[in-house]
Formats: sequence, structure tokens, C-alpha cells
Amino acid sequence: MSQFNTEKTINERYFYAKEVYAAFGVNTDAVLEKLQERQISLHCWQGDDVNGFEVTAGGASGGILSTGNYPGRARSGEELRADYEKALSLIPGKHRINLHAIYAETDGEIIERDQLELKHFRKWLDWAKKRGVGIDFNPTCFGHPMAASGFTLGSKDEAVRAFWVRHVKVCREIAAAMGKELGTPCVMNIWVPDGMKDIPADRLGYRRQLKKSLDEILEVKYDRQYLIDALESKLFGIGVESYTVGSHEFVMGYGLKNNVTICYDMGHFHLTENMADKLSATLLYSENLLLHVSRPVRWDSDHVVILNDELIALAQEVKRCDAFDKVYYALDFFDGSINRITAWVTGTRAALKSILIALLEPTDLLAAEENAGNYGNRLALMEEFKSLPFGAVWDKYCLDMKVPVGADWLVDVKAYEEKVLKNR
Repeated sequence: MSQFNTEKTINERYFYAKEVYAAFGVNTDAVLEKLQERQISLHCWQGDDVNGFEVTAGGASGGILSTGNYPGRARSGEELRADYEKALSLIPGKHRINLHAIYAETDGEIIERDQLELKHFRKWLDWAKKRGVGIDFNPTCFGHPMAASGFTLGSKDEAVRAFWVRHVKVCREIAAAMGKELGTPCVMNIWVPDGMKDIPADRLGYRRQLKKSLDEILEVKYDRQYLIDALESKLFGIGVESYTVGSHEFVMGYGLKNNVTICYDMGHFHLTENMADKLSATLLYSENLLLHVSRPVRWDSDHVVILNDELIALAQEVKRCDAFDKVYYALDFFDGSINRITAWVTGTRAALKSILIALLEPTDLLAAEENAGNYGNRLALMEEFKSLPFGAVWDKYCLDMKVPVGADWLVDVKAYEEKVLKNR
């Protein structure tokens, strides 16, 4: 711990911040208790650049690309879990992990994706039990010969479509079993890269196919205390710039009609769209939402999440909707140009800081001014709240959670890099 972050100075700064927030009616002790309840789902693909562990097929495609060749990429389940261990040790609170189907461990045996079973994720389950973390899950509808046409669940080739239907069905079975075994719902998100580079003549036809596939996949009903089905839209992808089958409108319509959780990815909309504005409109009709927290520097570029205005606005809207118990937070970025553990920790801590800022917001004061028609006061208060000492509250949270305060965690990552990552 640095000389500026001794336990004494952290507590002194926190006592000051506590008084400042109390003047606005905010109990910081209660906020820190609430923050402990908030879980972020850390995505495995940041640790290995979306390669997975398949014997044959695998890797990124369908508009997905991780750039950079920083040393130390995880090459096996053992290495990826070790990296997870290090990252989780530097992040305050208790969190989850998020797996794609291509992270199955088959001991060198070739297992097609439509033949996957729970046993192929046994090492992940045993590790999660030991760590006391939940697992979320995703079918992998890319990086495979059967996805080479650019279509999977929306394909007009029945053999292709049927293969991906079987794959997602077994993934749902696996996810439900994971949720039951770990005692926490497994959120399984379905995303497909289907689309066309140029203008299609039959937009409706492919969407009919996707709807047909989803209807077949969701035919079997699982208890929501074990499995939460989610569906993710996309604006466009590399190679499918003109048409995406699973558009926002398609996903919203299908999700609301069929009680499937809608997944909003921060990079899957036009850069001028305000994703925070979408939450209240959707939560009026849907019992929950899944957020994929990313940073779209140039559309869906999936940069490491930082504490920017967009991230804060998203968390504030969740708070203002009183929806933290209805919204699942999951990370979705991949950067192979920097230390991958640094990326995980930076992104997760940023997401948690945004949630803390939202929880500390004296929302009742803002709503009171708004309801009284005092819009100038509302604006002025919003500006004043931006400079309240949330950083002192964050440092106290890190201290209480027994993780490094401030930038001290970089020392741990550097030591791990020298001892482990450079030897891979």
C-alpha cells in the first residue's frame, strides 16, 4: 500500500466524504453494503483473444476481431483459470464468469458443438464451486465451417440451420445444469452473426428462419431460477454491413413477445444513440435486461471499458429506474495489445465505479426538483453531484474488500507477468 493509501488516510478521507454525502441525505455505509450485492460477469474471451480450446474449429469470425499480440495469452483452461484467479483477487466484491461454448475442455477429443455435454465443462464447474462464483454461458455461433456462409440460425440451408439449432439446444441444457449445480441462475446469451455484405432481396425470409430456429430452441422450458435465456441484437458486423438478421427491432419484438431477456450491448448501436435512454422503455415491458458493457471507440470496437460519461449514464439510469435487481451486468471487450489481466481489472473496476457513482447519487432530490418544475435546479444539482468525493468512498470499499487501493494493483499484475505470463 502506497504512502498516500494507508489505512489511516483512507478512513480519514472516507469520514470526510461520508459527511459530504450525508448533507444530501445519502448514507455511504448503506451504499457500500448495496455495492457488495452487485455482481459483474467477467468474460473469458478477454483472457485468450477469443481462441477457445477446440481441437479443430474455433476462434473469432463473423465480425469479431481481437487485435494485438501481447505476451502471455492463456492457451488452456488451467492457464485461463489462473489468470481469472489473479484478476478476481484485484477486484472488490464477489463476481461471476462468462463462458463461450468453445471453452469446453475435451481432453484432446474432437467433440462437435452440437454434441457438447455438461461433462466438458466439469473443470470450470469444480473451479467455480471452489471460488464461490456463478457461471454465465453462451453458444458459439461463429468460428466454424458451418458458419462460413455468413448464416447460422437464419440460414436457408436446412442442414446448416439444424446444426446450429442443435448446438444452442445443448448449450441451454448445459447452462440450466450449471445454474442448478451452482445454485445461481446461469444467464445464457444467444448472439448470431448472420447477415449480408450487400443489399439482400429477401430480408424477411432470413428473419423467418431465425424466428423458426429460436422457436425450436426455446421449445423446452427451464426453470428461471436455473436458466435465464437472453437474445442479443447487432447493428452490423464486418462483412455484413448492409443487413443483420438479428437486428434490434427483431430482438426486441421476439424478446418481449416470448419473455426472453433482451441483451443490450453498448457497441451494437449507432455511436450517437444513448443506450441509457433505452432502459426505461424496455423495463416497462420486460422483467429484466442483460447489459454487455463495452466501449465502442469506432462502433463495435470492443475497447476496454473505462469510466466515461456513457458508462456512468448507464448505471445512473439503472439506479433511477430502481432496476439493479432486474439488470444483469456482463463485460464484453477484448484487447490483445495490452496485458490481458490489466484489461480485465481496469474494465471491471470501472464498471463498479460507475455503479457506485449511481448508488451515491441523491436521486430523490433530483426527482423532487423535476416534479416541482424546477428544471434549472435539477440541472445545477446534477452538475454539483459530479464533483462529490466518490473516490474516497471507492477507496474505502477496496480497503474493506481487502483488494489493492488506487493503482497499487498494478504491482501485483507486474509480478504475475514476470513470474507466469512471460514463461508461456
